[in-house]
Amino acid sequence: MHSSEMLDSIINSFSVIFMGKNFLRLLQGLLVTIKIAAVSVVFSIILGFLLGALMTVKIKPLQIICKIYLEFMRIMPQLVLLFLAYFGLTRAFGISISGEAASVLVFTLWGTAEMGDLVRGALESIPRHQYESAKSIGLNEKQIYIYVIIPQTLRRLIPLAMNLITRMIKTTSIVVFVGVIEVVKIGQQIIDANRLTVPTAAIAVYAVIFFMYFIVCWPLSILAGKLEKRQKDN
Repeated sequence: MHSSEMLDSIINSFSVIFMGKNFLRLLQGLLVTIKIAAVSVVFSIILGFLLGALMTVKIKPLQIICKIYLEFMRIMPQLVLLFLAYFGLTRAFGISISGEAASVLVFTLWGTAEMGDLVRGALESIPRHQYESAKSIGLNEKQIYIYVIIPQTLRRLIPLAMNLITRMIKTTSIVVFVGVIEVVKIGQQIIDANRLTVPTAAIAVYAVIFFMYFIVCWPLSILAGKLEKRQKDN
């Protein structure tokens, strides 16, 4: 294939994106992806803080339970968890659950485990003398956590949490397997609709989807890097 023919083929591939409402549909699919990720992130942050605090409690049975939960969520692939939530709950308990609800449930469970471990690490990284110094100036336990521990924990946690959020956004692409009409699913529909007329449409569609994910995740990655660098400088 000559270079001119190759260029024409590429241009023809990208023309599919702007046929009808294809680009608008991809944007709508991206919004579904972002919505699932955003809801999951909010729940994960709240529950992750609670789990992280529990993981620092020196009660052996509680530590074992938290450790088992963390390891289970890390070892089990998210796709398997998604199938268990979407198909397993229906078969086992007769619960009708939508693909989006199953996705939020799975990403929340996974995100809570990851966030909990980050919170635990951040809490345990605070030097013991910080507690002792706070007590020496007359602060009680509640004041120590509000004015000393929590602010330092957040400074340590924010860059790591940003990286986790980026991972969660990228991983949401698997929700296509439980019928959620998000950006990857819409991309496949566009490719299938133009398979005969534009066989190379997949190149353009997946390139645009990659760019969309990049646009969403790149600012978060940059921000996480800057926050981490500022933390090290301080």
